[in-house]
Amino acid sequence: MENTPRVMIVEDDATVRTVLGDYLRASGWSMSQYGDGHAARQALADGLPDILVVDRMLPGASGDELCRQARATSDIPIIMLTALGAVDQRISGLEHGADDYVVKPFAMKELHLRMQAQLRRHAPSSPAAPFTAGAFRIDPARRRAWLGTNEIALTTREYELLLYCVQHPGQVLTRDDILGEVWGWNFGDAATVTVHVRRLREKIEPEPRYPVYLRTQWGAGYRFTPHGTE
Repeated sequence: MENTPRVMIVEDDATVRTVLGDYLRASGWSMSQYGDGHAARQALADGLPDILVVDRMLPGASGDELCRQARATSDIPIIMLTALGAVDQRISGLEHGADDYVVKPFAMKELHLRMQAQLRRHAPSSPAAPFTAGAFRIDPARRRAWLGTNEIALTTREYELLLYCVQHPGQVLTRDDILGEVWGWNFGDAATVTVHVRRLREKIEPEPRYPVYLRTQWGAGYRFTPHGTE
């Protein structure tokens, strides 16, 4: 079918790969499946899927390497499967370009819902006209942003986080608010937000350790001031 979403699954556990493949095919997905990172790396070079689901620990090339490869040329959604449940390990996966992560063992339904949510987040919509907010200029049609006269090099998620902040100047934005509006999650790990706020600050703040635009509101969340701290 023309609108059937295409998923690439990279998982070295044959049982997980088979069960997941059967579940997604029954749900209407088309897919390619790989058991090692080397084969997946070549497949990504030949053409990208609509969404990538990748195990972090792989023979041949790691899931982190595959994330970086995909991110170098595209903004496709990436979900990382990991048996590593520690917060610092999950943060590391996000820093390599993953949009979401699912810790093993996982429910197929949960992964399926997260995949659908990521595709919705990345679906094209009718863009608004370019606008200016304080020191920032945003062009939603081209998904680009500038600070003063300098364009900011942003990933998809960083752009969406900045856009959300710019659209809510002066408001206290909790981590749950951001997870719901930027990620589309009704549940999730606040560390995800922390990682992306830090990465965004590195690109927009004169001194990221002492932010003037995206400041921490202790005990509550964050507050965005488009003109900078007065």
